Parts: sequence; structure tokens; C-alpha cells
Amino acid sequence: MRLKFPLEGSVVKNSNGQFVKGTQVSRTGFFLFSRGKMENYKVTVFNGSPINAVTTNDVFIKLVGTDGEIEPNKLNRPFCFTSTQVACPVPIGKLILIKLVKKKPEKLAEVDWFPAKVEVESNGETHIFPIYRWITDSVEQSFKEGTALRASDESTPEGRDSREKELNQREKDYCWDVYKKGIPHIMEATDVDSLPSEVRFSYTKSIQRNFTAFFALAELKFKGIADSKDNWTDIDDIKDVFLSKDTEISKYVEKNWKEDAFFGSQYLNGVNPILIRRCTALPENFPVTDEMLFPDGQSSLADEMEKGNIFLLDYKLFDGLTANIIHEKQQYLMAPLVLLQKTPDDKLMPIAIQLKQTPAEDNPIFLPTDSEYDWLMAKMFVRSADSNEHQLNVHLLRTHLLAEVYAVSLLRNFPMVHPLYKLLVPHTRYTLHINFLARDLLLSEGFFDKYTASGGESLFKILEESTSSITYSSLCMPDDIAERGMEDVPNYYYRDDGLKLWVIIQSFVQGVLSFYYKSDDEVQQDSELQKWCSDIFEHGFLSNKSTGIPQHLSSVTELVKFVTMVIFTCSAQHSAVNDGQFDYGGWMPNSPFSLQLAPPTTKGTTSEDTMLNTLPDIGTTAQGMAALWLLSKRSFDFVRLGQFPEEHFSQETPCELIKDFQKKLEVLSAIIRVRNIDLDIPYEYMDPALMENSVAM
Repeated sequence: MRLKFPLEGSVVKNSNGQFVKGTQVSRTGFFLFSRGKMENYKVTVFNGSPINAVTTNDVFIKLVGTDGEIEPNKLNRPFCFTSTQVACPVPIGKLILIKLVKKKPEKLAEVDWFPAKVEVESNGETHIFPIYRWITDSVEQSFKEGTALRASDESTPEGRDSREKELNQREKDYCWDVYKKGIPHIMEATDVDSLPSEVRFSYTKSIQRNFTAFFALAELKFKGIADSKDNWTDIDDIKDVFLSKDTEISKYVEKNWKEDAFFGSQYLNGVNPILIRRCTALPENFPVTDEMLFPDGQSSLADEMEKGNIFLLDYKLFDGLTANIIHEKQQYLMAPLVLLQKTPDDKLMPIAIQLKQTPAEDNPIFLPTDSEYDWLMAKMFVRSADSNEHQLNVHLLRTHLLAEVYAVSLLRNFPMVHPLYKLLVPHTRYTLHINFLARDLLLSEGFFDKYTASGGESLFKILEESTSSITYSSLCMPDDIAERGMEDVPNYYYRDDGLKLWVIIQSFVQGVLSFYYKSDDEVQQDSELQKWCSDIFEHGFLSNKSTGIPQHLSSVTELVKFVTMVIFTCSAQHSAVNDGQFDYGGWMPNSPFSLQLAPPTTKGTTSEDTMLNTLPDIGTTAQGMAALWLLSKRSFDFVRLGQFPEEHFSQETPCELIKDFQKKLEVLSAIIRVRNIDLDIPYEYMDPALMENSVAM
């Protein structure tokens, strides 16, 4: 929506701070002034996209240049489509910034305003001033011209003063807080409304989210299952929880969840594709023998490991923890060890499962040759452990909580004019709001405490242990794949698509940052950049040097890798571990959040009834499925990776790099779609066309 307006007044303030009318001759910056002739400026305001972006309040503007500034001018009708030429009787020099203030007329209500940008044209030159934020009060706000500037690039007192004031305000608006000891720090906020307006959900997104949640839970209440403590008596009844909300993949999961090949495939392309690693030496606490796995003597574990065919899943994170109590009943959460083998036809098959970390007679190693329900129950306990590992470590901690750290550090330490602010701010959209809701609804006596085995007293122990074990290399996909020995595993689409995406993002970041940083010295001397990095080390990784997270950045190469990691985490990685939650968990037996009976301590004691009584009760099942459906549901105002609806960059080179970035993403998306045609289960979670630009849901 474009908004043009007339201005009133012609008095200007000169560089000495005096308001004058004059006819001096000056040629400075982009503007030529002649004696006795007024300079004309054409000013255009663009309203933002929110449906309630326009205000009926009075709005005033100043134009500020190197030689002076125009006195405040009132916009006649800031909500109407009008245009004007702004006359300036004396030169104000090179245009540096504009100042906007919104004032409520007497006896009228305060009406917020969301301007997108202001364009000022003079002598054939157009200067763009990005805004993209709500103006909610009568405090004057300054906005710099859109050319990206580091602190060292500021050449005028006015520019340096504006920069300092903006950063001082940002430090007040975005404060760190400790939610729980031992986990990443958060944005200080007492409630959603206390968040700065620029980071909150749009009005329409809030309405949609509340509407969706209300009707999902209302459906469960209507069916009388939301709070049921009864056990399932027929597994097919689980289909009736959400009759109209299944997906093609969730229906496939329902039919194939018992199959070993499907069980194995989920560790490559399900919602937790980062736990599996190639096994080159059997853990000492996992006493699997050749007689168990190869009774015919045709092969051996050593030979298969030598060929690179053996893989390990280790849930030691849960060892020694006490599981939650749900509906007054003790739950069970195991810490399994699992071996998988790649077969000659490139399937990944589970071949041994030990459900506790310490070997013992009452901790048998389950095998595919065991009875149907012994083996199925063992896999169910693994899938339950994986579900909890995924939600707390892989999803919540490694995407949501880290993304919040990246966002707060960015918003505290960079003014809008900094190139890194312009590059990274699209990847912070809605993150602070969604994370506040997550803490309020999921962590603070919320969903996890009520409906998951990892809730209760163990929840923050898990998060604390997970935080201490994060490494920089595990957040950088190429390094992570290499460290886990997963470079050449077939049918690993998470890796295939993700590595291509990493290269595309890295190339884009390299192009943009190389334009602004010509040497390593410029990186080292950028105090705002270094403070951003050190804040992330301190508040995200709790100053733990063993993580390998940089405490400072000394080269363009290091900066490019670090920024690539941040963007990848906030977009691609979150998509990979978030978007398929209902696909793989919508059929609850495949990913139960909790289990009600202890695992068998001897073989041959299980049955179908044992399985049904072990699964979560009806209410817990329904609440879990509703949560996954809500967490996976794409918002109507979804912004995909590579889209920049807010035009923060105005210079030709970064704008051309954005276009090239978008083209490369389109090509990758087309390649993925063609590949998926021939797959039983299409892998779409790394498709850039379906990927949110930020942690926004």
C-alpha cells in the first residue's frame, strides 16, 4: 500500500542549529542548490502489509542532511493517497536521515501506524529509508537512509549520534533474562504485550493461531477424549482422534509403522535425522555378539563395521532420569542403544536394541528374531525415547532457543543500518513471540509436564545436559555430517538437500559480506559485530569454550561460516525438525510421548494387550496429537526462505545477490520435487519453496 502526502512549512535548521531562511549557494552530496532557488523534494511513504497498518493520527516528518534539517512538517492526511513536492529554501546537504513522530489529535484515539519505507526524490536521485516497524506512541524516531553502514563508515556527526541513540534504545528494549540455569538465556518479557511491537505476531496471525488452537481442542472436548484416562482397547480407534487432519505421510506411517525398514528410514529422513552415526567400534556397554546377529556365521560385526554398514543410535541423554507422572500414573522413559545395518539393497534395518544403558540380566538385547511383540515393544520404547529427544533437544533447544539468542543479540547490538542487521533480521521474524508462547504453554507447567515422559523433574535436567553437549561443528551441517560418518549413506535426503542448501546460503552470505568487508581487519575492528558474536557465546552457549563456538570473529571466512550457520539454523534446520511432526507423530504408536508400563525384563512375556496397555492413555494421546498438529501447521502469512518482503537492502550489489540467491533456491526446489516423484515417502522438509524463513511456528 503506497501513501503519498503534502508537507507544510519551509523553514530549515542549518548546521549551526539555527532556523533560517536563506539563499546561499551550496553543492553537497546528491543535491545541487542555487542562489535564490528552492530545492524540491518528492516524498513518498509506503504503508506496511498488516491490514491495520494505516493510522488516522497526525504524522510529522523532518528531513535531515549534513548541512541542516527541515523543521517538522505535518502530513495533511497520512491515511490518504496524495502526493506533493517539498520545497526547501536553503540547502540541507546530503540527506542522512528522516525523523517521524505520530501524535494523537485531541479527543481522538491513539491509532498505531506501520510504515514500510519512505522514499525521497531530488535531482533524479531516490533515497530509501527502511522502517518496517510499528509506531505506537508520540516519541520522535529517526530512520537512516538505506545504504548499509558499519560504525566506521559513519562520516557525519548526525549519523553517529543517530546510531548511538538507536543502540542505546535497543539495549533497553531487548534485555537478557535467565529462564532456567544451564540453558540458553532468553528475551526479558513479562507477557506477550511487553515484547517490542516490531517482533510480535501480526494481528491476523494472532487471530489465526488462536482460532486454530481453539477448534483443535474443541474437537477433542466434543468427542469426550481430551481428558480421558482410559487405555486403548483397539489400536484402530486411534484413527478417530483427528479424522480430517491426517496427511499422506501420516497415513503411510499408520500402515507401515511396524516395519523394520520404515523404522530405520526415519533416522535418515524423519524429524530427528541428526542422531544416527556410523559405528566403527561397538560401545562397551552394548554387548552384542556375532552369535546374536549372524548365527549362520556368514558374516561378523567386525566385518560389517569395516565395510561401513553398521550404525548406532544412543539415547544416553536419558540415562538415570526419573520419568514423569501423568494422570497420577508413573510413566517410563528408556535410554536405549540401537544398532542398524545397511543391507545390500540399501535399506537401513534395526538389528539389536538394548533399552537401558547398563547391561544386566533384566536388560535383554532384543533382536528381530524375537517374538512379534517383544520386538515391536522394543522399537516402541526406542521411538518414545526419540520423540522426547527430538522435542526437547533437537527441536526446542537447537532451533527455537538458539534462534532466540541469535535474534536478541542481533537486535541489541546492531542498528538497522548495519549490513548484518539487514541480512539477518528476516530470520528473526516472530521468533521472540513464538518462543514466549512455547515457554508459557509447553514448559511452564504446560504440555511437557502434563503429557510427556520427559516432563516433571527431568525436563530441565535434559535441557541443561543437552545445552552443555552442543558443539559448533554439530550446528554446521557439513561438519556434522562428516563427524557422524554419514557422507555416503544412500537415501539420506536430509543430508543431500541440506548440504546443497548450505552451499547456496553460504554463497549468498559470502557475496553480501564480501561486499561490505574487504579485509579480515575490517571484521576484527567492527565492534558491533564482535559484541554480537560475544553475546551469542555468553548468552547462548553460557561461555562454554568446549562448545567450539567462536568468542570473536577474526576473518571474513569465519564470519561467513558463522552467519551461514545462523541462517541455516533459523530456516533449514528448523524446517527439517519441525514441519514433519504431525506426518510422523500423527499416528501416535510411531512416536509416543510417553509409555505407561515398564519394558519387559525377560523375553516372551508380551502380547497385543501388553502393547495397548503400554501406550499412552486416550487423553494423553489426543493432547499429544493436537500439539503436533498445531506445531506443524503452516501460517497463512508464511514467508519462505529467500523472500525479502521488507526491503532493507537498497544498494545494487546486495539486491542483485538476493535475486541470484532466489534463482538458486528455485532450481534446488525443482530438483527436489522431481526426485520426490519416485519416492514412496517424498522428502519435502528441505525444499526451499516450503521452508519458513525464520523460526516462526
